[in-house]
Amino acid sequence: MISLFFLIIYMGSFMLMLLVLGIQVKCFHEIITIGYRVYRSYDLPWFRTLSWYFLLCVNYFFYGETVADYFATFVQREEQLQFLIRYHRFISFALYLAGFCMFVLSLVKKHYRLQFYMFAWTHVTLLITVTQSHLVIQNLFEGMIWFLVPISSVICNDITAYLFGFFFGRTPLIKLSPKKTWEGFIGGFFSTVVFGFIAAYVLSKYQYFVCPVEYRSDVNSFVTECEPSELFQLHSYSLPPFLRAVLRRERVSLYPFQIHSIALSTFASLIGPFGGFFASGFKRAFKIKDFANTIPGHGGIMDRFDCQYLMATFVHVYITSFIRGPNPSKVLQQLLVLQPEQQLNIYKTLKTHLIEKGILQPTLKV
Repeated sequence: MISLFFLIIYMGSFMLMLLVLGIQVKCFHEIITIGYRVYRSYDLPWFRTLSWYFLLCVNYFFYGETVADYFATFVQREEQLQFLIRYHRFISFALYLAGFCMFVLSLVKKHYRLQFYMFAWTHVTLLITVTQSHLVIQNLFEGMIWFLVPISSVICNDITAYLFGFFFGRTPLIKLSPKKTWEGFIGGFFSTVVFGFIAAYVLSKYQYFVCPVEYRSDVNSFVTECEPSELFQLHSYSLPPFLRAVLRRERVSLYPFQIHSIALSTFASLIGPFGGFFASGFKRAFKIKDFANTIPGHGGIMDRFDCQYLMATFVHVYITSFIRGPNPSKVLQQLLVLQPEQQLNIYKTLKTHLIEKGILQPTLKV
């Protein structure tokens, strides 16, 4: 599995997006199947059909938004796609309304409450799986490093917490997971922070990992070529006094992303495990050991990704709050789809603004 994952990374961001989509569909299937098994004796009409229909609707909405944001120049050349993008949200809402009406028509007098339970079950499952996987893909567009470091930090924490707990564990951490210990929790935290710091240093050296993923219409493919931002360029930092005595040096060269990696690793090791505790409580509530048996000896896909979904949300919030600034290429794509008159007005406004700033010289009238 590790070899396959490295192969997918080598094949590029588009293959990683397909992998995320596949994992999303499988996780949705596992959770919905649990609901179907629990309530199948009631023979609820259209439950699974409507569940999968809503999955298609929500994916259509999210991926349509992604196409509109990142593939504007490609859409501009395709007249049929222009129609779909222009009315995308209306079409998405109409599709959802069709499913909503089908649900209402499927209501059976004896099972009203149960059917509404399952309606809520489907929507919560969509929130957990589809929304989070969409955020993973949004993180990927910022650069593969924003995908790899968080994912690997969660995996590292899972492994090191187990090892520290196995060799040194004495104090139980939480009743939901009796095998989890404070020793493993603390050992996993320090190990993950160190791992994330080193992984950030290694990956920050390569454009392939740090450049935002963009679609180039001239080559009709994704590209990861750019001048690395300040975040991925070495800076010299002055060390605090207590570290100077230990390291015997006053300054150190680091990538700014390494500092951000400490925040990502801290979340992965201190808050991320609560996604696993949540999943453990869910399985105990339905008296099941695993979500499925997809991976022999490891349960289902959801058993392996219960912490990853929570991590993906944090990374997206972190990027939008502390990292992301105006994206010139995205602004240019939006300008290119405007009408010529609108483009001309923007040009005149921008020119006036630059003249007022003293960047451009005013045109002399003859």
